[in-house]
Amino acid sequence: MPALISNFFVALRQIFIGTRSYYLWVGFLLVLILIGAGTYFGQQATKGLIVTAMRDQVSWGFYISNFTFLVGVAAAAVLLVVPAYIYNFKPIKEIVLFGELMAITAICMCLMFVVIDMGRPERAWHILPFIGTMNFPASLLAWDVVVLNGYLAINAFVAFYVLYRLSTGKEYSMSLILPLIILSIPWAVSIHTVTAFLYNGLAARPFWNASILAPRFLASAFCSGPALMILVFQIIRKLSDADIEDRAIFKIAELIAYAMGINLFLLGAEVFKEFYSGTVHMAPIQYLYFGLHGKSALVPWMWFATILNITAFLLFLLPKTRQNFTTLNMACVFVITGIYIEKGMGLVVPGFVPDTLGEIYEYTPTNPEILITIGVWATGALIYTLLLKFALPIYTGKLRFAAPT
Repeated sequence: MPALISNFFVALRQIFIGTRSYYLWVGFLLVLILIGAGTYFGQQATKGLIVTAMRDQVSWGFYISNFTFLVGVAAAAVLLVVPAYIYNFKPIKEIVLFGELMAITAICMCLMFVVIDMGRPERAWHILPFIGTMNFPASLLAWDVVVLNGYLAINAFVAFYVLYRLSTGKEYSMSLILPLIILSIPWAVSIHTVTAFLYNGLAARPFWNASILAPRFLASAFCSGPALMILVFQIIRKLSDADIEDRAIFKIAELIAYAMGINLFLLGAEVFKEFYSGTVHMAPIQYLYFGLHGKSALVPWMWFATILNITAFLLFLLPKTRQNFTTLNMACVFVITGIYIEKGMGLVVPGFVPDTLGEIYEYTPTNPEILITIGVWATGALIYTLLLKFALPIYTGKLRFAAPT
């Protein structure tokens, strides 16, 4: 055990060693984090959520939009886990570790967005097990606490166990991690399913009362999350000695094409159901796509997202374009942006429009919300950067320790 702890700190020292570009990148992220933290503690924590644009009419906004998107990014790691560990597809098996580190980062960001969305975050202990009263299993929020933290623990254990074995020059034991790998697959599905159920469970919000909401969440997650990974993997192999094959990237792109087709089909089915039925419950989706009573703040954003998603689907669908890095990267940027809009503000805000009294409140994030959100994203980028700095020397074989006797 003393040797293990000593080796850990030797590996940890790698995060302080880097090129000038590395220090500039970390410094840039720290500046954004300080701005976000200063805005949060200087304004929101002292004055309350009144500094945001959230009101009684629209009580969820930019923070929950980002939370919903990032849960999908975390769940998308399973798209690498299945071919890597279950089917032993070597090109993806070589990079699944980076996907697991991204899942860890995304969950950390999700938890941060939940905390900053609270009016009184110091009371969060009330929902913690043993300390507070979780009201489990009746409370869906308690389910969310369990699945998010459980998924974080599974990915953290698997990633750091694999790194530990690599650091001693040994193969990891599949007999030890296979049960966790098998468990992580339904658990990845559960984190986004529970997120969808948090919306589904609000009976007064007809926009969210669709039985296909959970499948839509999962389909969109398997588009945006892997697309983000494709971009990050290209950066990793350019800036390090990590061996990431084109075959792995192109296989992920192919999987995105299938998921994107399902996502667009489910969205089309939902749009058809709402507009063809013509009931009073179509008001939220009408507000989203065409505006309602002269209120149309989200309309251009939603059509922009729709065009991006359809274009990205076509680029992913055709082998010629998904195996060309220029068009592939364009498709990745399109799908990340499109899903971020559709699954963020395009999902959260229309659920509250019109409100229960028929009022239409046009929600637009305030400057404090935007700065705090940028701070959280910068924190996530810093966490992932430091995890990579810790893991890459071990992954590439530059850092090795004697096996414990």
